[in-house]
Amino acid sequence: MTILKALERRFARLDERSRQLLSLIDDEDLFKRPGALPNSMIPFSCGEFVVRSAAMVERAFGGITTRLWDDPFEWTLPEKLGTRAALIEYLDEVALTRSRGFEFIGDEANLSREIPAPERLRTLADVLIEALADAEHYQGRAFAVFRMLSDQSLPRL
Repeated sequence: MTILKALERRFARLDERSRQLLSLIDDEDLFKRPGALPNSMIPFSCGEFVVRSAAMVERAFGGITTRLWDDPFEWTLPEKLGTRAALIEYLDEVALTRSRGFEFIGDEANLSREIPAPERLRTLADVLIEALADAEHYQGRAFAVFRMLSDQSLPRL
């Protein structure tokens, strides 16, 4: 298996885990913050962390394909993505952006190509690995919040 295929599979698995997690959450609990729980220091909800995870992927692949490195924060607010259905729709959009990004990259040889990302030149491999790490970090936080609010088992990692 090539490095590019391995990265593609890791991003797809990230998406799959987010969808599995969302299937376990009711709309009422999606943006419930554990800050309301005694002794909680977590300021965000499970839904917000899932959105941030997907936004890291969208930002990276949007930057790779269009050179626009905008943070998708403005259009990923809980007010806009207030239900599981809306969040899944957003994940669908991110998956499409990711797919276009991998098509744009083409083959493994291009992973060493440098692009302006966003403040300095970086290799495509570096951009992808950092985006994956950031997205997995936020997803891990979503899992932690879910465990604080629920007795259900997490999706297998």
